Amino acid sequence: HVKAVHYFRLAADQGNARGQYGYAQCLTFGDGVPRDLNEAARYYRLAADQGHAPAQCCLAQYYLHGQGLSKDHDEGVRYHRFAADQNFAPSQLALGSMLIDDDHIPHSRMHTKGQSFSRALRRTRTPTTRPIASRRSSSSAATPTSARSSRCAASAAGRPKG
Repeated sequence: HVKAVHYFRLAADQGNARGQYGYAQCLTFGDGVPRDLNEAARYYRLAADQGHAPAQCCLAQYYLHGQGLSKDHDEGVRYHRFAADQNFAPSQLALGSMLIDDDHIPHSRMHTKGQSFSRALRRTRTPTTRPIASRRSSSSAATPTSARSSRCAASAAGRPKG
């Protein structure tokens, strides 16, 4: 893990969105570094602001739950929307779930959110949204980054982290 963290950090510090996201995941789950949600939020934001959909999804969850930064429902919805607009199924599902739960999403945007939820439901059986345990049993389908990515995605969809 130490070598991977080192390379994620190098890439992150050079402005690489994948490196920023990977390093944020390490900080989120304490993989090879001490767990630090404040620093993870900072790196998620750097990647999210470059259009990295998984980072946008994770940052949205941080805002929605007040992890590593102040709780801000509007910012959480906004970052989920950015990821959903890139067809990132976990964010589409999160937005759809908020709509069903009437979680303060303006009704003027209901049609758009309903479309996001419908798209997400059609995509729920893709390899990126399978439960982590089933991916770990697959031969080499999952990398450590994709497994961590799923934990954040599972959190976005309201499922417990594995």
